[in-house]
Amino acid sequence: MGHVSDGKRAGSRRAARPARRFRPDVLLLAVGITLAVVAWGYLVYAAIDFGGDARNGDTPSWALLGLASIGAIACLFIGLMLIARLSRALASAPSPRPEVTRTTTEREGSHRHRAG
Repeated sequence: MGHVSDGKRAGSRRAARPARRFRPDVLLLAVGITLAVVAWGYLVYAAIDFGGDARNGDTPSWALLGLASIGAIACLFIGLMLIARLSRALASAPSPRPEVTRTTTEREGSHRHRAG
């Protein structure tokens, strides 16, 4: 004879895992983060290079150093914002597909009686 449960804590305490599906919004965020980080790295490298040229007496390099620095700051900010959106998208469960249901008036329509 097998063990028969009393019913208390008999079932699994975990819900069934939802099926994984492709989420293009998450992929788009990941690609955006990658592009922002790559652009940030390139602009930081360019700013370092322009800074070296500016210290050696190349006056226009100061302006390029400033532009590269501002661009790097913008790329880093955009990348961090996209990371925040990605973490929010991964933390929230994807919304289930809406089920087609009849409206209240359709359900009550066949049961209505005309008042005298």
